[in-house]
Amino acid sequence: MSVQERLTDALYGVGWATVRKLPEPVAVRLGRSIADLAWKRRGKGVLRLEANYARVVPGAGPERLAELSRAGMRSYLRYWMESFRLPAWSRERIAGGVEIKDIHRLTDGMAAGKGVVLALPHLANWDLAGAWATTGLGIPFTTVAERLKPETLYDRFVAYREGLGMEVLPHSGGSAFGTLARRLRGGGLVCLVADRDLSASGVEVDFFGESARMPAGPALLAQQTGALLLPVTLWYDDSPVMRGRVHPPVGIPESGTRAEKTSVMTQALADAFATGIAEHPEDWHMLQRLWLEDLDPAREATA
Repeated sequence: MSVQERLTDALYGVGWATVRKLPEPVAVRLGRSIADLAWKRRGKGVLRLEANYARVVPGAGPERLAELSRAGMRSYLRYWMESFRLPAWSRERIAGGVEIKDIHRLTDGMAAGKGVVLALPHLANWDLAGAWATTGLGIPFTTVAERLKPETLYDRFVAYREGLGMEVLPHSGGSAFGTLARRLRGGGLVCLVADRDLSASGVEVDFFGESARMPAGPALLAQQTGALLLPVTLWYDDSPVMRGRVHPPVGIPESGTRAEKTSVMTQALADAFATGIAEHPEDWHMLQRLWLEDLDPAREATA
């Protein structure tokens, strides 16, 4: 393990050990202070966030983008402060900390017994939404986590999410898809953050007018198992409660090849994600490159 990896792991360890013990108002102020400091430093993450917001909010000038990136960093740090503190939250605090519109689409889908796939973008706090599902709704679910470096940091995240009632599978290794399919065939719930492709097999979609790739997994799982596919978007307001919406289900096309069906369904997910992101861009925590133009090595070499 490198020095940088050891430092990263140690910092996250301090966060989980220390921030969870702070009174909530103190944690909120701390998160905002850290966010503002990071924003003022204008590092790569902040600049990438602004570049992504420029596509989401076309026509926004430098001042508007700066406002959005500052709000975006505050939202991002709210996610981290909440995540560090979630293991110490009571069931009542979790249940009262989330309000989701049209949740009947999920509960009705689960009652039908065919399984449900929830697909989310990196909006607000997806971990809090998951904790709310397991505690407030009493619905356990399975998800997939990106393998982080160092391995000890990945282990921390797995333990944290399992402590919230989630079954966590590693993204790499090739066996996750089969396990997810079995859970769905058993009538279970699968939740996947699905606005950024982590493989070389993503589906190309139109996203805010430009090409990006998103994972094929949600659409493929729905096709293979007959599970209901539901997009979900989340956002913050000025209250301690996180809001959200379950969008109408993404249907499986009646005709076409598997690849064609997957393309249509993934585009439908991208459209639902775009609706939620456009309404609350500051809560979209995308500090990485996403659009194909930004991922082009030739373009990057001349930038």
